[in-house]
Amino acid sequence: MKLITAVVRPERIGAVKEALFQAGISGITLSRVSGHGGEREVVEHYRGTRVMVEFHEKVEFRMAVSEPFVEVAIQAILQSARTGEVGDGKIFVQPLERVVRIRTGEQDNAALTPVTETQLSPQDAS
Repeated sequence: MKLITAVVRPERIGAVKEALFQAGISGITLSRVSGHGGEREVVEHYRGTRVMVEFHEKVEFRMAVSEPFVEVAIQAILQSARTGEVGDGKIFVQPLERVVRIRTGEQDNAALTPVTETQLSPQDAS
């Protein structure tokens, strides 16, 4: 099991999400973040004052995947997030020691399996 974290341009959210869904990866967490990488600092004018923008708005996707989905996820992100310009982002892959689904107590790979409507109890479906 791996935790994949991808930091990408905000305008690529839709494309990355769609590529991950098509690859069979639906358990995704999305956060808005700011960062500084290879991009140059930008000087903007705000109310007549010069302001240096050092950190750029980015989006962070996080997903826990089983081993067969690691390369699939990486390729989906690469193909959908790449613009060819500086600032396209990075993908980080880290080992996961343990995963537990809170609702059922399932662990590890079983906890990574998508929940379907047939697995939901009647009270969960409402």
